[in-house]
Amino acid sequence: MERYTTHTREICLMDQNFRKRTFTPRVFFNDILFFLSHMPRIIGILGNESVSKTFVERIMTVVTAVNGCVYCSWFHAKQAVAIGISGDEVRDLLNLQFHTHAPREEVPALLYAQHYAETDRHPDATMTDEFYEYYGEETATDLYFSMRMIYFGNLFGNTWDAVISRFRGHPAKEGNVAFEIVFFVLAFVFMTPAMVLIKD
Repeated sequence: MERYTTHTREICLMDQNFRKRTFTPRVFFNDILFFLSHMPRIIGILGNESVSKTFVERIMTVVTAVNGCVYCSWFHAKQAVAIGISGDEVRDLLNLQFHTHAPREEVPALLYAQHYAETDRHPDATMTDEFYEYYGEETATDLYFSMRMIYFGNLFGNTWDAVISRFRGHPAKEGNVAFEIVFFVLAFVFMTPAMVLIKD
């Protein structure tokens, strides 16, 4: 798993331009405000017995598989195994092949999580309605927040790699130099250790 994620990162950084989804200044600061304003609800997810840790990890791994964040792939693969998800299932989740292992009642949420990520957080309204109808308002909202949190984490890791890619002469096609400098300063303390960890 670690070899796969490191290899993926090396391929991306050797590409002519960085191609993964990253933050724009507007999206980054809007997301920060969103999480600050919804912090009580985010904390409350821990109290919802309908949303197990394994359920959340499956969702986060699926969203990460779409966005290709190597740091989130590494971290959530380790987390998933630590709470009892098999290595084979983690590998299948990262390949978006989750039907074999996931409990039947979790599959609709995993499909929605994949759709949510693939549409860049603009899911089809009908699919959203069906998602909320299937799980109910409280559980569906908690699952949604799980998707949104990992999506933020994915963009955080990808934006860091976009900055590193710029340093190496391969900037993101629509990158913002000024924002990337600010982001680098803000993220340095978190992401420098992460770069070391995924190479171990």
